[in-house]
Amino acid sequence: MVIVGIVPFFTFGLGTWQLKRLKWKIDLIDELEEKLELPPLNFPSKINLSVIPEFVFRKVVVKGRWDHEHTMIFSPRVREGVHGVHVVTPLIRENGSTILVDRGFVSNEKLANLAQHQTDEEVGILGMLRTSQPKNSFTPDNKPEKGEWYWTDVDAMAEYAGGEKAGVQPVYVEQIFGGHAGEASSLLDRGVPVGRAPTVDLRNSHLSYVITWFSLSALTAAMFGRMLLNRRRAPGRKMPRFT
Repeated sequence: MVIVGIVPFFTFGLGTWQLKRLKWKIDLIDELEEKLELPPLNFPSKINLSVIPEFVFRKVVVKGRWDHEHTMIFSPRVREGVHGVHVVTPLIRENGSTILVDRGFVSNEKLANLAQHQTDEEVGILGMLRTSQPKNSFTPDNKPEKGEWYWTDVDAMAEYAGGEKAGVQPVYVEQIFGGHAGEASSLLDRGVPVGRAPTVDLRNSHLSYVITWFSLSALTAAMFGRMLLNRRRAPGRKMPRFT
């Protein structure tokens, strides 16, 4: 009885906590979406790494030449039901420093065509500033020496591309694709990487957690009430007599 009586209060507390988390996540998404509406930033010649978290999801404009030798292939990735990879290539900027750019998605079927679209000419990139993404327990470890990449560890990626000695900064940008669906389909058919949409992709599951915990609280409270009522009735019952 004690245990069943505690459960409704415990689950109600969890529901209240998730409700606060829901409000925090909604405010965060709103803040990031406001950042996306701001004009693109031009990177300075030397990027201050300590302030990058304050500018996550800000649009940036950068120019440079691709370092195809250190291209990294991240798998598995899915785009609209199609299985493929993301192509991350270091971009050597005009001042000689290098940053990392996720150029976008390529299907597994067209990955062999990627080399056909390499260029040494200067390119201009509109992208979105990001940071390393947390690795969950189901994601394999990256194995740079084997060319196997599964999650974005910006420091490890920068080290693979040459590190500080080669002027590579641990700065990660996801290229934005601003064209229409037909243009994206044409690029994908040719094996050209297609960048992401300029949207905030943070997962927000707190509402489902709120509903789950409050539902459990109500259910266990009803169970406790029923058990308590049955217990109070028990002493008044007449037991059958056998002769």
